[in-house]
Amino acid sequence: MVNRDIFGLNAVQRQSLVISLTAFFTSLLLIALVSVLILISFRGTAYFWPEPIYKVTGTLPDGSRFSVLANIFEDASEEDITLKYSDVNHPFGFQKQFDREQLLSANLALDSAEIKLLDGRRVMAIPEHIVVPSKPPQPLDNIGAVLQDVALITAQIEDLNTEHLAPIHEALSQFDKRDVVEDAPAREKLVAAFNEYQKRVEALESTRAQYRLLVSFADGSPFIIPISSIQDVDFVSRLTTFEKWQVVFSEISVFLSDSPKQANTSGGVFPALFGTILMVFLMTIIVTPFGVLAAIYLSEYAPNTALTTIIRVSVSNMAGVPSIVYGVFGLGFFVYTLGGSIDELLFSDTLPAPTMGSPGVFWAALTMAVLTLPVVIVATEEGLRRVPDGLKAGSYALGATKIETILRTVLPIASPGIMTGVILAIARAAGEVAPLMLVGAVKFAPTLPIDGEFPYLHLDRQFMHLGVLIYDGAFHSQTDGKSASMMFAACLLLLIVVFVLNILAVLLRARLRKRYLKG
Repeated sequence: MVNRDIFGLNAVQRQSLVISLTAFFTSLLLIALVSVLILISFRGTAYFWPEPIYKVTGTLPDGSRFSVLANIFEDASEEDITLKYSDVNHPFGFQKQFDREQLLSANLALDSAEIKLLDGRRVMAIPEHIVVPSKPPQPLDNIGAVLQDVALITAQIEDLNTEHLAPIHEALSQFDKRDVVEDAPAREKLVAAFNEYQKRVEALESTRAQYRLLVSFADGSPFIIPISSIQDVDFVSRLTTFEKWQVVFSEISVFLSDSPKQANTSGGVFPALFGTILMVFLMTIIVTPFGVLAAIYLSEYAPNTALTTIIRVSVSNMAGVPSIVYGVFGLGFFVYTLGGSIDELLFSDTLPAPTMGSPGVFWAALTMAVLTLPVVIVATEEGLRRVPDGLKAGSYALGATKIETILRTVLPIASPGIMTGVILAIARAAGEVAPLMLVGAVKFAPTLPIDGEFPYLHLDRQFMHLGVLIYDGAFHSQTDGKSASMMFAACLLLLIVVFVLNILAVLLRARLRKRYLKG
């Protein structure tokens, strides 16, 4: 007699049903995952793609007409059209919705350009000519050469400021601390040199200010843009496909190498990218030895008692603790307690201003190490259990001690399992936001934790993180499509960073497995 369940299915039918349901839900999961990746990729790459500029004319509710240069974005409702435009009242861009009936015409403005400024703002206007000191108005074809001339003047100004004015200012500050009198010969010599260099800087700034770009808007209103504030000028409405891709790669280069601007809605993400990688690197260095040592103790040394069982259960439960709890713990214990004690011991001369007693990249890495420690312990202990007992017995039979057996036999064979834990720790640490906002990550910190000043690596500095940047960008993207695209671009970059870090760890794990398990 064939056994059937309550639904009247035999064993073969039940197995087929389970396989079908598993395949169905797996397909749904893959479709959802691919859809999310496609959405993020599509919206993120839109940040780099140049949008054509149109000359749009229409009527306002009061019956008056308007004419603007704008990017056009179709709304899903098919009733409204969103315009991001520039005019004399909003030269740096303004976004507004219009009814389709309000718009009379929209023609491609081939003579218009998107003028990108160094501070992250953009102007859509029609370039007229370039004003150069002691020369007649220059044609737009010379914009590249003029930008280079202005960049050279800017470099001279920066050189005077950093190489001459800054050291003199520092020396004068030291004189003030030592109460050197005003008429001291050394002080008077420094003041004279400072005034001389300051005059040269002012002369260069005056010359630079005479380089200007004259533009006009759709209604003919003129507008002047200093050349020194311009990053690039693109006639986006007349670009070919190849030229558009050139602009895309240029934008990606700026995105990866520049700092955020305009409240994290434009510019680049380099400080956040650098901070994310640095924090993950420090976290990995901290958590790996502690996790491996804890797993070795639980697996090789701890007796099989109720206390060991409680420790294992506690470690497993720690993996399910909300991350914000770790953030509060890091703020209270690492920053205020441990950091405050270090300040009292080593930096008492700077109190009450904290040095280590304030959130920083080291405390963030340490907090994330505690957060990911259970993952590394569990994965490492699982890898240690898979080491055959015969190998251990053979090592002991050859005269090796327990520590020699662990270091030379057990750990190499368990290294793929250790790398699995490290991979999981990296993936989680790179995507966390809530605890990092409490222990060091901030919305804007253009100064990197690494620079040319001793001790070069400043672990007490706050840092930027891609997750925090995305979190902050979500609030600024409600009304601005461009900043929303930047948020998706940052999401895509974070996924790529996690993917690359995981790929490197997977390759290392595969190499270790090939060396120790198949060798």
